[in-house]
Amino acid sequence: MPIRLQKALSQAGVASRRASEQLIREGRVEVNGRRVTEMGVQVDPERDEIAVDGRPVSISGRRRYILLYKPRGCLSVLTDDRGRRALADLVPDAQGLYPAGRLDYNSEGLLLLTDDGALTQRLTHPRYEHEKTYLVLVRGEPTTETLRALRTGIELEEGRTAPARVGRVERTQWGRAPRGQTWLRFVLREGRKRQIRRMCDTVALEVRRLIRVRIGPLELGKLEPGDHRPLTEDEIRRLLQAAGIE
Repeated sequence: MPIRLQKALSQAGVASRRASEQLIREGRVEVNGRRVTEMGVQVDPERDEIAVDGRPVSISGRRRYILLYKPRGCLSVLTDDRGRRALADLVPDAQGLYPAGRLDYNSEGLLLLTDDGALTQRLTHPRYEHEKTYLVLVRGEPTTETLRALRTGIELEEGRTAPARVGRVERTQWGRAPRGQTWLRFVLREGRKRQIRRMCDTVALEVRRLIRVRIGPLELGKLEPGDHRPLTEDEIRRLLQAAGIE
């Protein structure tokens, strides 16, 4: 059955419908080799060839969900036109998948790749406030006052951060903190750009390592940097439930 192009892009996990409309307006979407810039175009996902920025988009009935440990020094995009390391270098069969959120180039940890557009929108839109947990190695020993400031909110350029759970961690799966450094656990319900690093900069904490270990019910577990695996059926069910989709 033909459907609107922006709906097809959303179902493929490229972006939300509104963001997909913007991609179309910018001339970044092609259907059967022809660039489309107007709204209202109908496509048949079973027959038409759809591409975004020159990359084919796969629209299938069964969604794919890949849990990846993004290492440091890797971009949170599938490919990079400047040749920098990107997600497709780690997941060769990532065609049609898109990251549900991002991690900074020098940050690491849990990243979900999927073609489920509805889930991506729920996980990345600020109003849904899904909890995300990070382990952060900082130089020095934060004072009680510093931890209190991080918990209650830090004033950034765009406004004050929401209250967060922040505390010391004695030991992680990566071991104890080296001498003169401290592991902290951050649990946030918002996701501003480089938020934790900027929060730490404001209170004079130098971030040495930043690892995302959980998104909602999903946990990084024992994956090593660069490794990936499909979600189990139980993980998919719990993730969709947490996102309010099932």
